[in-house]
Amino acid sequence: MKKVLAIMFALTLLVSLLAGCGSTATDSQDAAAESTPAADAAAEDATAEDASAEEKPEGWWKEELTTVTDGVLTVATSPDFAPYEFYAIDEEGNAQLAGFDMALAQYIADYMGLTLEVVPMDFDGVLAEVTAGNVDLGMAGLSPDPNRMDAMDFSDIYYQGGQSLVTVQANKDKWASLEELNDPSLTIGAQLGSIQYDLAMENTPDADIVQLAKVTDVVSELLGGKLDAGFIETVVAESYAKNYPDLCIAFDVPYEVEGSSIGVVKGNEALMAGVNEAIAAALADGSLDTFVAEANELASGNIYEGLMEG
Repeated sequence: MKKVLAIMFALTLLVSLLAGCGSTATDSQDAAAESTPAADAAAEDATAEDASAEEKPEGWWKEELTTVTDGVLTVATSPDFAPYEFYAIDEEGNAQLAGFDMALAQYIADYMGLTLEVVPMDFDGVLAEVTAGNVDLGMAGLSPDPNRMDAMDFSDIYYQGGQSLVTVQANKDKWASLEELNDPSLTIGAQLGSIQYDLAMENTPDADIVQLAKVTDVVSELLGGKLDAGFIETVVAESYAKNYPDLCIAFDVPYEVEGSSIGVVKGNEALMAGVNEAIAAALADGSLDTFVAEANELASGNIYEGLMEG
């Protein structure tokens, strides 16, 4: 009997030990799963990131949209940049703002249910007005340069372009490479405050670099022999070359951000969302292709580039 009791006692003890081992493992897992302030904070951060990463539904911006003037989309532009923006002169001699930026501006305003107001000014004024929040958008063939991102936000790219070094036909074969223009004896032009000026400083820092208010001034100085060459966006250079056959592209200029976007007043998330939706729609339905084709055709005719007097 004692032997049986001893065996039963041993079995009971073994079961208890096994249960104890199992309980210890479970307790360890529970302890590992217990929350701590650091773990809670990390979990909250992860949840916040997940929530911010969730895409808002299309059209959410309509309820939150604000503009400088209620019901109006105010756009600053520099009308010296055909085919982006310029004045087209009709048969009666009347000048109308034209260009695919202007057509896109109207498309965006219509898409967002707003009235379009365009304010022409010099290019550096466009940058200043968007930075100051005096206008809603800047549309002037803007490149989303990282150096400008503290001053304004940028929309999605709506047009892919490139950059060029432009000169006159007599100089076309004068230099074998872009590097040869980095010469103190040469005078190079670029628009004031533009990406092209930055490219001039990057590629030809030793040359005499002249900043001019308008692209038309760069072209005029080139044709007049006051500049040896100038940095101009490719599509714009091509447009000028159609009207001024003595003008030609000598070299393509390397540039990482080969595209144009819209400058949006800083921090207006709803406006940015609406602009990007409109751009996507214009690309998807073929409207932007039409705007570019029509602008190129108009730019090859009778145009005026720059601010209108009076």
